[in-house]
Amino acid sequence: MTLERPIAPDPYELLPTVPPFTLTSKDVQNGEPMESTFAHGSVGGENLSPQLAWSDFPAETKSFVVTCFDPDAPTGSGFWHWVLVNLPVSVTQLPQGAGSATSTGDDLGGAFSVRNDYGAQGYGGAAPPAGDRPHRYVFAVHAVDVERLDVTPDASPAAVGFNLAFHTLARAVIRPTFQVKE
Repeated sequence: MTLERPIAPDPYELLPTVPPFTLTSKDVQNGEPMESTFAHGSVGGENLSPQLAWSDFPAETKSFVVTCFDPDAPTGSGFWHWVLVNLPVSVTQLPQGAGSATSTGDDLGGAFSVRNDYGAQGYGGAAPPAGDRPHRYVFAVHAVDVERLDVTPDASPAAVGFNLAFHTLARAVIRPTFQVKE
């Protein structure tokens, strides 16, 4: 049964405009369905974050934040699947699976994930309600003007987003989709 509701706006259309840069992936493509590899275990997925690589960001970039957000979740506020904070400017790609809770700290130059809306640290894969229309998963890399955002691992995704509003120089986005058939 498809849930009847309006299509939510893209979250970055509601924020001040920043320049784009290049984000690519061997695993997910803009507007295309994701494989179940990147879905949550609750819907039969492997719960792995996709490979991501970025380039052409502003020269004054000092760090990156990587996020994944589902604006189509039937919550009224979307669903945060991943918020990886304080990636050093020297890190310009993440291998598949880098979002696991054990792939932080030294592996990623001291970066850390805040809790996602599943309540866990790290990446939490796609898991829209069965039979719902395809959901968009907005993977974004934010080029940041400070080496570290002033947040801790227990910060909420909204608190990170608030800090990003004041420190994002540019943003690169890929929006794959995922659907669980009834």
